[in-house]
Amino acid sequence: MTQLNIPFELIELDITQKETRTPEFLNKNPNGRIPLLELESGQFLWESNAILFYLSENTPFFPTEHFERAKVLQWLFFEQYSHEPYIATTRYYYHIGKADEYRETINQKREPGYAALRVMEKHLSDRAFFVGERYSIADIGLFAYTHVAEEGEFDLTKFPAIQAWIERIKQQPGYIPITARNL
Repeated sequence: MTQLNIPFELIELDITQKETRTPEFLNKNPNGRIPLLELESGQFLWESNAILFYLSENTPFFPTEHFERAKVLQWLFFEQYSHEPYIATTRYYYHIGKADEYRETINQKREPGYAALRVMEKHLSDRAFFVGERYSIADIGLFAYTHVAEEGEFDLTKFPAIQAWIERIKQQPGYIPITARNL
């Protein structure tokens, strides 16, 4: 939203305190997860990649060419099924201070997480961005947890193309770090 200059109010919820399980929140998102986008119309949209798609329609962040659009969706599906379940969830256990409690689960997620990173590394080895040599929501979706993968003890030094891509993303106009507050 910052990259599209769309004004918004950020409301932070603590999932560890079950703030997304209140009746009020569940009326907006019966899945009880974040993110959740509330539109000016009063409608609600949940699931990060659906939100990315909605916001990027008719913008430079979502291609107009048919095959490139499908490639963006391909990478967003990859993010949800081959990347996020391993990299994001592992980071989460460390983030909430429960890595020791979930050690066996983390160990099971390690190799599939590295497999996803290897797919990304190979793809980025001869291109600047994921689709059509331009920054798109495919990059935004994959960047979210890739750039903080080391917080889940994934060693990104083994992936120079990913590291260079992360730096390119950080140079995009309107980029904000994941830890930014008071937006």
